[in-house]
Amino acid sequence: MNGKTVIVTGASSGIGKATAAAIVKLQGRVIMACRSVSRAQEAARDIRRETGADGSLLVVKQLDLASLTSIHDFCRDVIKEEPRLDVLINNAGVYQCPYTRTEDGFEMQFGVNHLGHFLLTHLLLDLLKQSVPSRVVVVSSKLYKHGHINFEDLNSEQSYDKAFAYSRSKLANLLFTCELARRLEGTGVTVNALTPGIVRTNLGRHVHVPMLAKPLFNLLSWAVFKSPQDGAQTSVHLACSSDVDGVHGLCFADCQPQIVLDKATDQEVAGKLWDISEIMVGITT
Repeated sequence: MNGKTVIVTGASSGIGKATAAAIVKLQGRVIMACRSVSRAQEAARDIRRETGADGSLLVVKQLDLASLTSIHDFCRDVIKEEPRLDVLINNAGVYQCPYTRTEDGFEMQFGVNHLGHFLLTHLLLDLLKQSVPSRVVVVSSKLYKHGHINFEDLNSEQSYDKAFAYSRSKLANLLFTCELARRLEGTGVTVNALTPGIVRTNLGRHVHVPMLAKPLFNLLSWAVFKSPQDGAQTSVHLACSSDVDGVHGLCFADCQPQIVLDKATDQEVAGKLWDISEIMVGITT
């Protein structure tokens, strides 16, 4: 990855931090795009200590995916400052939070996990196209299987179930990957998605575990869940490996392509979701 620049959203902890560390070990330069600059700077210090990396290989930038203004500001700075962008890893995510809305009024999980990354990718596409061969990597989840795109209530105004809303946002990630792949055919920019499996991260901070069960839960999580480093392997593979040169529009798990449910590749739904997402985030073409 020497000489290559990679953006990782949500790089201050969990899979994102482990992904950034792995890319830096391969001599890639990582822009850590994070909501909290202080937490990202702390993570960057950890990565430098752990890898012995040159400080120039880690750049911290503020990005709040719950704010369309923040996304525009971030992309404007990147386009102004960066001569190239080789890989965009849409990693950040909100998991099963209580009902809240983004700065622009979107249900938080759909707003951050799908719409925020949708706009981010759109704004950075020209830079990616100028840097071909380049890649977009989308982190989804196997929980997409429980999701459903209800175009009548994308913002969960009629009803809200935090688990369903998360699954829907992860299904939206796969439909976005499908439609983006179609639109990028022949450009030299490839896009693939992945499901990392169950990983020990702070993503589950909104999941309630009874106090008496916590010791058992913690023990089980160490025994059964992947470490962030293991969870990041497929992200790193899709970002860096020559094995996936030219591979396009697929979903991977454990570094292998997967067969996904038909609803994750439904072109009619993917196209409709794309059009509505453009309207929601204010893209005018």
